[in-house]
Amino acid sequence: MTKEKQRDTKEYKDLMNRLNRIEGQIRGIKRMVEEERYCVDILTQVSAISAALNSFNKTLLSNHIHTCVVRDIKEGNDEVVDELCDTLQKLMK
Repeated sequence: MTKEKQRDTKEYKDLMNRLNRIEGQIRGIKRMVEEERYCVDILTQVSAISAALNSFNKTLLSNHIHTCVVRDIKEGNDEVVDELCDTLQKLMK
């Protein structure tokens, strides 16, 4: 069974805007490689994408804790804490 989450409009728009920016940055790097740009310039852009993805993860994780985790705990599903801990361990590799 796949879990789902209904996101409010603000959260959805924020996440999609972030992903669209990241997608644009990746297209930009592809174009830089095609144009044979200098390695350091490309590496700088890759670093910016990594930072953007980390920011996306922080936002999504915060939203998850404030909504899904809190809801499940209130409903008596303490297993969500183990799931959260496993997720944090994966993110912190």
